[in-house]
Amino acid sequence: MPAVETVKEMKESISIHRGFGTSRDVEFVLYAPEAKKAYIAGKFNNWNTEQYPMKKGKDGFWRIKIKLSAGTHEYKYFVDGAWAQDVPCAALVPNPFGTSNCVISVK
Repeated sequence: MPAVETVKEMKESISIHRGFGTSRDVEFVLYAPEAKKAYIAGKFNNWNTEQYPMKKGKDGFWRIKIKLSAGTHEYKYFVDGAWAQDVPCAALVPNPFGTSNCVISVK
């Protein structure tokens, strides 16, 4: 299945685990059973598409936990070499490329 079709079928959920200090562990979970590789990128890592590889479970869900500072963070997934929209995400903001980025708020 092409990455574009896979991305359309993705479902994502985010859970935030409380930690100490000004940053929190944030778990990103992405449903993409046909994908071969998945990464998360955002303003928090200067949109680096290789820094945060996600791990795929047998259930087709990709997961990663990363520390994010308190505040608002834009992000997107990079799946099989193409940017992927989070489906669904809590908030969207337009980006300079004519698409949207997802937004997460960490308290």
